Amino acid sequence: MSRIVLAYSGGLDTSVLLKKLIIAGNEVVAMTADLGESDARAGQGAAAELEAVRQKALALGAYDAVVIDARERFMNEYVLPALAANALYEGVYPLSAALSRPLIAALLVETARRFHADTVAHGCTGKGNDQVRIELAVRALNPSLTVRAPLRETPLSRPDAIAYAAEHGVPVAHSAAKPYSVDANLWGRSIEAGVLEDPWAEPPEDAFAWTAAPAKRPREPDEVVIHFEEGMPSLSGVRGAVLVAQVNALAGAHGVGRIDLIEDRVIGVKSREVYEAPAATVLIAAHKALERITLTRDELRFKAVADQRYAELAYDGLWMSPLRGALDAFNGAFSRRITGDVRMRLYQGSAATAGVRSPYALYDEALATYGEGDAFDHHAAGGFIRCYGLPLDRVARLSLAVKA
Repeated sequence: MSRIVLAYSGGLDTSVLLKKLIIAGNEVVAMTADLGESDARAGQGAAAELEAVRQKALALGAYDAVVIDARERFMNEYVLPALAANALYEGVYPLSAALSRPLIAALLVETARRFHADTVAHGCTGKGNDQVRIELAVRALNPSLTVRAPLRETPLSRPDAIAYAAEHGVPVAHSAAKPYSVDANLWGRSIEAGVLEDPWAEPPEDAFAWTAAPAKRPREPDEVVIHFEEGMPSLSGVRGAVLVAQVNALAGAHGVGRIDLIEDRVIGVKSREVYEAPAATVLIAAHKALERITLTRDELRFKAVADQRYAELAYDGLWMSPLRGALDAFNGAFSRRITGDVRMRLYQGSAATAGVRSPYALYDEALATYGEGDAFDHHAAGGFIRCYGLPLDRVARLSLAVKA
């Protein structure tokens, strides 16, 4: 008999998987990570919901079931570094699920050590991204562990999984009418499957839970001032996971953070993914606005390339790579200057920068103004243009000479 630690969410796939592993004669420890899903949607009774997930695992026959509060760890070790990198995969997706996977892998490794298990398992399929993210992270942390992916070993379609659950008394919230696969944490919510697999079909309103439909959004905009202190965001003094929960609620009420993306998966296929990420959308936009006023042109240009690579590393399952650590060090080199306030206007699905200020601002009104008080030396511009254009001048003269 093998003892296996299973990453367990309580949803369809992992509940079916738990039952299948138990029936196969394994001792299964169900490990559930609290990454702030209930807090993120401003829900009540998060502890009760997680306890219900734990009790469900035990009722299905788990050897043991544990719930680990990893909200602040997720925020401090994963979300904040990604925010410093303005991490948006393919310029759009704030990596909510991708960021959580290396942490889940770390918790699997730690739980396996605690329960003296030599195997960990997950409920990822053979064509998803998460199998790569979890397994590479486990290998980086403890290469002696065996990692099982039962749904890759024996693929199970969602309709078949629903049928299996019904046959073996596994309670699930899925149905043929609403077969969405949902993953959520404090940084965002991802929704896939069902009608969403048709890229021509508009996502139905019942797919969304954190963002208000257009008809239900406030008729007037709201403004929030996000303060950054050395890269650390806060709202009215509130930081960490609680800050993200508050911004999720405020921005979600205005429909901010709905994302509909045809993205390129790690394994090479394209996939239609729908996300809700109100807080991530607001905080990344605010962080970028503050960078634009405090960093030099060369820093911003290079950082744009580095930020894109950072997002790709996180998405591709290479969070544990040395390059990601090096990019963290790069972002940390100027974190002191990421200090100031950004006023964000939330209205009808948009989060727009309404104002920005910083003690480290490189903006100088006296140099930028076209009005009174203009301190710019306009005469110097002529000489600059002549020097700046010397290569073009030389190329033009050579071209004319050749034609002659």
